[in-house]
Amino acid sequence: MADKPQSGSIFGVPYNFERPSFKRLVSSYWQPGDGMLVEKPFGIGYTLNLANWRSWVVLVVAGVMLYLERGAGEEADAEADDEPVEVIVD
Repeated sequence: MADKPQSGSIFGVPYNFERPSFKRLVSSYWQPGDGMLVEKPFGIGYTLNLANWRSWVVLVVAGVMLYLERGAGEEADAEADDEPVEVIVD
């Protein structure tokens, strides 16, 4: 039986299951000449290229959204404790 390939692409989505080295991990996340998305060093799909300024915008927006979600969740819990709750049992 033939060995299955460790890297390639399926339907245009890249995959790589070769054991990554530290150098390959670092170089895959920092590629100044490429676009915002680059192939993952291990696994299936794409990841952010930290050498591209658009990736940092995405990370900041995601961080702000996470911060706002956690803050809004605490305020909603505090408001819910103050109001009475009506329970109807049939």
